Amino acid sequence: MPAVRAWTPGAGEIEPAAKAVAVAAVVKLLQPAGTRSAVDVIDAQYGGILTDTASVLVPCRVYTISGGKVITGGTTVDVRLSKTNGSWRVTALHPAQPGKAITALSTAARQVLSNGQITLPPASAADIRSGQVHDSVLTTMLELAKTYRIGVSVIRSGHPLDVFGTTRPSDHPRGRAFDTWQLNGRAVVSPTTSRSLITGYMHAAESIGSYNVGGPYQLSGAAFFSDRTHHDHVHAGFRT
Repeated sequence: MPAVRAWTPGAGEIEPAAKAVAVAAVVKLLQPAGTRSAVDVIDAQYGGILTDTASVLVPCRVYTISGGKVITGGTTVDVRLSKTNGSWRVTALHPAQPGKAITALSTAARQVLSNGQITLPPASAADIRSGQVHDSVLTTMLELAKTYRIGVSVIRSGHPLDVFGTTRPSDHPRGRAFDTWQLNGRAVVSPTTSRSLITGYMHAAESIGSYNVGGPYQLSGAAFFSDRTHHDHVHAGFRT
């Protein structure tokens, strides 16, 4: 069984206790007591955070023993939480539902899946294999990967259907957005990650075609936004 490190919130996190509670719930869900399995938490990012409610998205790899062999799988879980008397508690768990893989993938989809500069969690790879991710997302990833090593956290499944705290549909479930949690091996949320690395990536995403780029820094221009939810990742959304 591969060794996995326990996920712990690092410096730069907003409401780290919320993420810690969410990760613990996901590990318990995906690694039931008495099973021969291990859960590798890739990241824990916000799908949304308000004063007393939050969505934490937890992409994972899951290793299990079957027939004497290690089987690698995984998913992303949208963990909903509420805060009462200063403590966060889980109210719901929503595992990703990527859909079935198709055989007739676009050229861009095949290229993203095989690109060594793009690291995809299991649910995001399954999103692409399902054929439900728009080529605008995929071609942007490929162009960005010419300059950056990209750690993707969420594409389509495992993300709230609406922008958290609103009734406005999110671009993610429609296959028109992707989130980046890591650039060149550096976590976006880490205070030691270069600001210029992150802002350069945000500008590059916009220049390639994203109409809606969110991240930890507010940049000039109508396409850019920043808020508490996006302090730990870069969001890139597309109209088509």
